[in-house]
Amino acid sequence: MAHLVELLNEQCIALDVAALTWQDSVRAAGKLLEQAGIADAPYTQSMIDNVLTNGPYIVVAPGFAFAHARSSPAVRRTGMSWVRLSEPIPFGHKTNDPVRLVVALAAIDADAHRSAMAELAKLLADPGKLAALEDARVPAEVLQVLGGAHERERKDAPAQTRNLILTVCGNGLGTSLFLKNTLEQVLNVWGWASFINVEATDTISAKGRAKEADLIMTSGEIAKTLGDVGIPVRVIENFTSSREVDTALRDSYDI
Repeated sequence: MAHLVELLNEQCIALDVAALTWQDSVRAAGKLLEQAGIADAPYTQSMIDNVLTNGPYIVVAPGFAFAHARSSPAVRRTGMSWVRLSEPIPFGHKTNDPVRLVVALAAIDADAHRSAMAELAKLLADPGKLAALEDARVPAEVLQVLGGAHERERKDAPAQTRNLILTVCGNGLGTSLFLKNTLEQVLNVWGWASFINVEATDTISAKGRAKEADLIMTSGEIAKTLGDVGIPVRVIENFTSSREVDTALRDSYDI
């Protein structure tokens, strides 16, 4: 599976970009994908339409938006772009606004980029790494920080599982993977990783599989879309916050 440094290059990183609206910031990230031959213009519009349809759930952590959409013929290959804004922009998220960093993903499938998402989620939860990214003066320095995160990644051995928690986003490609990674970190700390399976999925699949799961974790916007699925749905505001996920788990399992 691809890692961050394999999906991102200097040509796809833009620092201190001026944007008046959240749409402008997503267009800036999409333009980098287009210029690199990763995706065509219709994909950029799809990323904007995703927010218009599902709300600002892509703002998965304070100051950070993960722009993405379903794979389509407009995606030529899997890749990412990185836009740091000169001034933060509100996306309409009640707790994680305003946004300073917009990372866009175009993916040809739902699997190739999972390692990259795990690395990015860990990085966003590290104050020191966030500060280094904020201080980066040129794209090469951004890649240096990301490369360091890749070198320290630890791959845990797969374990047998018995139960199921679903993390859900609008299309199953991006934000649900951030939440999945954080949830798995908490389960590892608890020593529960061998007993609970965590799967990232989209709203349609989640509705169909709800009866198989103990619990769903998602954003407030997606929770409204899901409605009553017959199992608890826990809303998480910061998808990279181990503390918030830990609290939700304790409430759900009455610990």
